[in-house]
Amino acid sequence: MPVDVLKQKYVSKVGTVTLGATPAEGGTRTHTVTVGGDSTLPFLHFEGEVPNRPVVAIEVPDVAPPWDESLKRFWGDVWDDPAAWAKKAVDECGADLVCLKLMSPDPDFGASTPDKCAAVTKNVLEAVGVPLVVIGCGIADVDNEVMPAVAEAGAGENLLIGTATQDNYKTLTAACMVHKHNIIALSPIDINICKQLNILINEMNMPLQRIVIDPTVGALGYGIEYTYSIMERIRMGALQGDRMLAMPVFCNVGYEAWRFKETTAPAEEFPGWGDAIERSTLWETMTGTLFLQAGGHIFVMRNPESVALLKRHTGQLMVPNEY
Repeated sequence: MPVDVLKQKYVSKVGTVTLGATPAEGGTRTHTVTVGGDSTLPFLHFEGEVPNRPVVAIEVPDVAPPWDESLKRFWGDVWDDPAAWAKKAVDECGADLVCLKLMSPDPDFGASTPDKCAAVTKNVLEAVGVPLVVIGCGIADVDNEVMPAVAEAGAGENLLIGTATQDNYKTLTAACMVHKHNIIALSPIDINICKQLNILINEMNMPLQRIVIDPTVGALGYGIEYTYSIMERIRMGALQGDRMLAMPVFCNVGYEAWRFKETTAPAEEFPGWGDAIERSTLWETMTGTLFLQAGGHIFVMRNPESVALLKRHTGQLMVPNEY
């Protein structure tokens, strides 16, 4: 017998953010990437539109990273060459974006100068044609010196730069405004701080269509349910007309997934956990797929096999369902 499916109608939608700039737009990218624009809960095509596919960035550290040795099976030949790493990520692994992680300014990794970080950014831009995400080392005082130089080096390229926090957003916001980049607003799994940070950045005259939300994701098994619920509330707020929550969502999946023993412990230590390589691949993949269905738009990952699985799953979800 026929079934009438109830369809929710929302009053608003998620805003869009466009990353990258082609030569016609003053940059050097081969194409741009637009994220957001959803007018429904994730992938409920029968209720609204999902006009832009969520995208995957591969993380590229600017120095040899202290990552698990198993990742060297993918990246060992480019381990200390960020430009070559970025090129491999795009050409061989299908990355939609490159996420340059500036670890070197951290005193523990060499205390690199702003000029050197700017030079690395330029080298990566020359190596690939996809839009670029650039994230600082996470030390506020250091990032306040480094990221303005990076923003200037990437002027015209419409970068996505991060991360701005509630206590340290003014310098990054100013740099992004001067050089016309987009900004990542990082909040600690708190819907109120998330909204307040967006208000503060916007009050500096940063357009809302240049802000991307990072609600701080958790890894599978480590607080992922709480993060999922925060992302759901962000999406509901956007659909219900809250402009200060209506931004695309950034998910730093690789960093979170590879912090814990489930992805790094050898099978000899935990034989009941199965093959270590398969386990780590699936742990990062499952973390990504959960946030994909919670409303994420940009996913930063490390394992190319996880990237392939997440992109395949995304393609399946982008096929409209009929009811």
